[in-house]
Amino acid sequence: MDAVFNGTFITLGGFVDMDKYRYIYFVILLTLYILILCTNCTIICLIWIHRNLHEPMYIFIAALSLNSLLFCTVIYPKLFIDVLSQKQTISHSACMFQYLLYCSSGVSDFLLLSAMSYDRYVSICKPLQYQTIMGKRTVIVLLTLAWFLPACEVLVATVISSQQKLCRFTTGGIVCNNTIFRLHCVKSEFLTVYGLFVIMNVVVVPVMFILFTYIKIFIITYHSCAKVRKKAAETCLPHLMVLFSFFCLVLFDVIIARLESDLPKIVRLIITLQIAVYSPLLNPIIYGVKMKEIWKHIKRLFCRPVNKRI
Repeated sequence: MDAVFNGTFITLGGFVDMDKYRYIYFVILLTLYILILCTNCTIICLIWIHRNLHEPMYIFIAALSLNSLLFCTVIYPKLFIDVLSQKQTISHSACMFQYLLYCSSGVSDFLLLSAMSYDRYVSICKPLQYQTIMGKRTVIVLLTLAWFLPACEVLVATVISSQQKLCRFTTGGIVCNNTIFRLHCVKSEFLTVYGLFVIMNVVVVPVMFILFTYIKIFIITYHSCAKVRKKAAETCLPHLMVLFSFFCLVLFDVIIARLESDLPKIVRLIITLQIAVYSPLLNPIIYGVKMKEIWKHIKRLFCRPVNKRI
C-alpha cells in the first residue's frame, strides 16, 4: 500500500516547524495573497476603465499584472491547503501541472518586458513612426508570443519529465518547481540540454534585448533636451526595476534546483517565499507609484473629496 501511495503522491518537504507555526504561516500567506490580488486587480481595472490608458505600454503593464495573478493562483491556494494539513502531499500529475503553469507564467514575464522595452524604444527613438509600428496587430502578436511561446516550450519539458521513472518521492521545496527533476532515477541529458535552450530562448535573449534597447534609449536621450530625458527616466526606470525582480526570481529558482541538498531548509523556504511574493506584490506598487498616469488615477480613486452639505 505504501509503495502505491509513494508512486502516486509526492511529499513537499520544504516546510519548517509546521506544527508550531501552522496558523502563523496561514495568516501571513493569506494576507500576502489578498494584497497581491488587490494591487494587481487595481492596476488591471484602472487600465481597463480609463481610455487614456488604452495604449500599448499600459496594456503590457496590465498583462504583467494578469500574469502575476495567474502565477500566484498556481501557488497560494495549494499552500493554504498544505499549511492546514497534517501531510503536505501532491499527486504526481497535479505536481506536473503546477510546474507547467509555474514556469510558463514566470518566464513569460521576460517576453512581456521585452515587448515593453520595444514599445519604449519606438516611442522615444522613432516617435513619428510610433502609431504605424505599434498598432493593434503588433500588440496582439507580442502578447500572443509572450504567453504561448513559453507555455509550448515548458509543455515539452513537462511531458518528458512526467514520463520519467521516480526513485525519490520527497522534494525539498513547497511548490513543484525545477526541484522535481531531482526525483528522477536517471538524470536526463535531453532535459538538461533542453532546459538550457529554454532559458536561453525565453530568459537570456529577452534580457539582452531589453538591455540593448534601453542602452540605445539612454544614448539618444543623453543628447536630447531635459524634458525628453525626464520622460525616458519616468517610463524606463520602472521597467528596469521590474526586470531586476524577475531576474532574481529565475536566479533563485535555479539556485534552489541546483543547490537543494547544500542549502539549509529554512534558506530554501525563505527563497521560495521571496519568489512567490517579490515580483507579484512589488510590480503593481512600482508601476502604480512610478508611472505618472496610473498614479494619477490611483489618487483619484482613493482620495476622492468628500462633498460637504451646506
